[in-house]
Amino acid sequence: MDIRQLMKQAQEMQKRMAALQTELARREVTAGAGGGQVEVVMNGKHEVVRLTIQPAAVDPADVEFLQDLIVTAVNEAARQVDALAEKEMGSLTGGLGLPGGGLPGLGG
Repeated sequence: MDIRQLMKQAQEMQKRMAALQTELARREVTAGAGGGQVEVVMNGKHEVVRLTIQPAAVDPADVEFLQDLIVTAVNEAARQVDALAEKEMGSLTGGLGLPGGGLPGLGG
């Protein structure tokens, strides 16, 4: 394969990767904790866009429990975003042995 063909393929891959990053940034995942007492919606840029707390989870005598639920839900949402990005990038690289993570703004 000549170098021009290789460069052309690399440029095309770069364009597709940029488009995929834009698409992933718009996607959202939802994660919950405590049987749905806390729910977090996070976008592909790891930004929390919505946090829902059920009134039953708010106990002034046990604030630490609520804090734990929030941390758990946020961490699970971040894990889901990372898994989504890895899956989508894996399909883009098509088995070239390139890592799917490590994308700016998408963790890794």
